[in-house]
Amino acid sequence: MFITFEGLDFCGKTTQAQRLVEKLSLNSLPGDDRIRPVQLIREPGGTAISERLREILLDRRNLELSDVAELLLFSASRAQLVEQTIRPALGRGEVVLCDRYYDSTTAYQGYGRGLELSSVRLINRFATSGLVPDITLLVDITVDEIDRRKQKSGVVFDRMENSGRAFYERVRNGYLEMAHLEPDRFAVVNGMAPIEAVGDEIWRVLTAIRRRKQ
Repeated sequence: MFITFEGLDFCGKTTQAQRLVEKLSLNSLPGDDRIRPVQLIREPGGTAISERLREILLDRRNLELSDVAELLLFSASRAQLVEQTIRPALGRGEVVLCDRYYDSTTAYQGYGRGLELSSVRLINRFATSGLVPDITLLVDITVDEIDRRKQKSGVVFDRMENSGRAFYERVRNGYLEMAHLEPDRFAVVNGMAPIEAVGDEIWRVLTAIRRRKQ
């Protein structure tokens, strides 16, 4: 089972992915007959090569990085991750949770940066050899909430997080459009709710999707 978490920066998806790992260490997936090993992977990253590419992509000093170069670096990181980590884990029957996957590229580089969507999707398919998540959980928050959480966190923003409000509005709208176009794969979860409530909603969503697909 391949489950991905998507959403805007500071939406809480990383926290929810970690919480789901903890839950799946004690409980089987809804409809499964046993507890399976679980891997949590982040994007970009997850392999030695991918982590080095992550450093380039998020480094605030790399302001000259072009939109197309950004797209290709994210895709290169993902290609290595799929080949080296995700496919082998799925082949062993493990549950793989990925904190971002190619939908992030479509949302951020396609809708956000304005690159041609058909080209972005073609590169996504090529980089992943067509590996599509079984379930994608979109943790949705408003752009106003991003600003509030950024200020509260007090962290130094990386290169991507400094992209501006209009950019994030385009990214959010892109995510919601993708969820509308692929309702069998996407589930939109209200990330504005308390952490525990978001986690409960994710479990209900997983249960409903698994039952529907059985």
